Amino acid sequence: MLLDGLIHINYLVRQTMATKKHDKPIEHKTIGKGKTYNPTDKGAGMTAKGRAEYNKKNGSNLKPPAPNPKTEKDAGRKASFCARMEGVVAKAKGPAERAKASLKNWNC
Repeated sequence: MLLDGLIHINYLVRQTMATKKHDKPIEHKTIGKGKTYNPTDKGAGMTAKGRAEYNKKNGSNLKPPAPNPKTEKDAGRKASFCARMEGVVAKAKGPAERAKASLKNWNC
């Protein structure tokens, strides 16, 4: 009986985590004083100001790119990002310019 209760609780926690929306997007600005994203020709991705704004709005902890990782944790983050973005580029229906630019920015 106890095991059934724990399984049910675990299921409910996973369902809540999977459906919880905490993503409050920020404005996508690539020019001007308050830009939050880099333009495609500058490597795409968020600027430091954009990451700070997103983190504040969502209670997140986005980190800057790690093209030359100094720690094992950063190396793992880079490997994960590169694998994920290479999949995005491979499965894209169009040219996926921003994804390609971010791969270049991360030295993938």
